[in-house]
Amino acid sequence: MALSEFAIRKAKPKEKPYRMPDGLGLYLLIQPSGSKLWQMRYRFNNKENVLSFGRYPTIGLAAARRKRDEAKELIADGINPATQRRLDKIAAENAARQTFGLIADEYLERLKQEGAAEGTLTKTEWLLKKLAAPLAKRPIAEITPAEILHLLQQIEKSGRRETARRLRGTISTVFKLAIVTLRAESDPTIPLHGALKAPQVTGRAAITDEKKFGVLLNALDDYDGWPTIKAAIQFLILTCVRPGEVRGAVRSEFDLDKAVWHIPAERMKMRQPHDVPLSRQALVVLRGVWSFSEHAELVFPSIRSKRRPLSDNAFNAALRRMGYSKEEVTAHGFRVTASTILNSRGYNPDVIEAVLAHQDKNSIRRTYNRATYWEQRVVLMQDWADLLDKV
Repeated sequence: MALSEFAIRKAKPKEKPYRMPDGLGLYLLIQPSGSKLWQMRYRFNNKENVLSFGRYPTIGLAAARRKRDEAKELIADGINPATQRRLDKIAAENAARQTFGLIADEYLERLKQEGAAEGTLTKTEWLLKKLAAPLAKRPIAEITPAEILHLLQQIEKSGRRETARRLRGTISTVFKLAIVTLRAESDPTIPLHGALKAPQVTGRAAITDEKKFGVLLNALDDYDGWPTIKAAIQFLILTCVRPGEVRGAVRSEFDLDKAVWHIPAERMKMRQPHDVPLSRQALVVLRGVWSFSEHAELVFPSIRSKRRPLSDNAFNAALRRMGYSKEEVTAHGFRVTASTILNSRGYNPDVIEAVLAHQDKNSIRRTYNRATYWEQRVVLMQDWADLLDKV
């Protein structure tokens, strides 16, 4: 006779455990303590087995019958329900250990092994370790689009729209790694395309007027801060490279006799080696600080240690000390200054792009330009240095 909720509630404990059958192997085991446990007896491979479903009333009568029917289906398919339960438990435990933070660490390690630029590694680690910290301990397969959207919107509300969009993309790359390694089935950032507000695009703050730039150069000449920083900024302006490429410059990259700076691919944004012709003025700056890096590698070491480069903010901090706000000029903006002034003076745009290490989207043109523009770049870099002296 099948059980009823009324009969179950009224069942009293006895001196010894006893069973109240419900049918098809399901029964309620009443313990002397008064606890009531759902169990099912079944045979598999000619052996009798017992499967427990949980305690009443946590597991009600309807839920117990549903679990019994599910077990019966497994048996019909030739699967032992007890074995399947153990496998499900192991899978759940493994899934719980496959957290977003763990896979994010794997992604960062892959970037390092693939030779990603130091700046890329630093930014990605900051995004994943700091901004995505609320996801770190979450099993990656359980993270929902709503969860990620909430995180991104908090960043967006602080005014950092571009950061929020960049974080969404970086989180997506972690999920793609999880998918191809069979630890997640989908990328929850995909439904979020278009959910964030478009960033307010602002170019690099830069001075593009020659006279005003001349005023800045005079202020730089009078700068009384750490000499390595002053020299590094002068060298940055003269060579038209990125700030990180100057900060990380080492002595072995320079051929002073041939006036060439060989920047290896791993230190370039586009992962292509870049040779920089050195003007007479650039060589003067180099020779002025060469002794600072003696018995070390870095050409422009930090104030505290010859083994450490100048900090990310060293250049901009010096510019602020000179009286220039972040809205007026940034270290990266010097490339904008050079490009604007040189283009306005009629220099070949392709040569200017080669100086700035901008890659042509056309692969054939890119190969041709790298092969033919060296002599033009040598002339242009000397013209640029001479122009800086004049302004």
